[in-house]
Amino acid sequence: MDQLRAIRYFSKVVETGSFTKAAKAFDVPPSSLSRRVSDLEKSLGATLLQRSTRMVKLTEVGHVYYNDVQHILNQLEQSKETVRSYQTTPMGRLRISSMVGFGERILLPLLDDFSALYPQIILDVSLSDELSALGRDDIDIAIRGGYAPNERVLAIRLMDNSFIPVASPSYLEQHGTPKHVLELKNHRGLYFKAPNGPTPWLCHVDDQWHDVSGPAVAISNNGPWLAQKASNGEGILMSTRWALASYLESGALQELNFEHKLAITQHSDMAVYLLYQKQRYLVQGKSGGRFFG
Repeated sequence: MDQLRAIRYFSKVVETGSFTKAAKAFDVPPSSLSRRVSDLEKSLGATLLQRSTRMVKLTEVGHVYYNDVQHILNQLEQSKETVRSYQTTPMGRLRISSMVGFGERILLPLLDDFSALYPQIILDVSLSDELSALGRDDIDIAIRGGYAPNERVLAIRLMDNSFIPVASPSYLEQHGTPKHVLELKNHRGLYFKAPNGPTPWLCHVDDQWHDVSGPAVAISNNGPWLAQKASNGEGILMSTRWALASYLESGALQELNFEHKLAITQHSDMAVYLLYQKQRYLVQGKSGGRFFG
């Protein structure tokens, strides 16, 4: 850094034609600046400047050296501007992995707005219900449903991910509306297939967990297909409220309410989480900052 400072001092002396003016530009004593330039000449083993009481001129080798260092100083300035721009304008590639259903219904429409706000960020989006490791799979952000992970990652709770039982009016008219969760064992079931297998119907009754899953009619990892089959009156489906929102609003499906709440796992606080690795991002305040690495 001392040599770089000396080069900057030397360049400013050439531009202003004066040690005094150059020193004023850097707000340092003229004697200090002159000493730095002299040290630079000694390190190079060449006289760069001809000094007199009236003027300062470049020597022949000084001309060559000055032209060379201008390229270096200009490149450094450009690099500095690039870094400043990078710190104030989010840019780069953002690799996102999301659950398929959540990605199609919620994430992708939001990313359109995101791209309008941050056009210099390249979105690399993968939709999959398979479990993934952030470091191993080269993913910056993962969006997964379940309970808070034990991995060494940071988890931000985005929204509730509890499963609710639904059925179509036609199914309930034909097969009857179950009044107690234990009656579900006698009803036709449509089951979402998670990475570790079909999601069961569980409830906590009399301090014990019970599996009240009815006979399977269909099993799939395609939520819309199962929801359509439920709408057609083919069985009872357990799925997330956000995935069923349009069906509930239209009346194609209706929620079944029981005294004992149904779940697909014994773990509480099911939610959708945004996961990212610790210390991977530099996030600054409203004045700007690099958001993604």
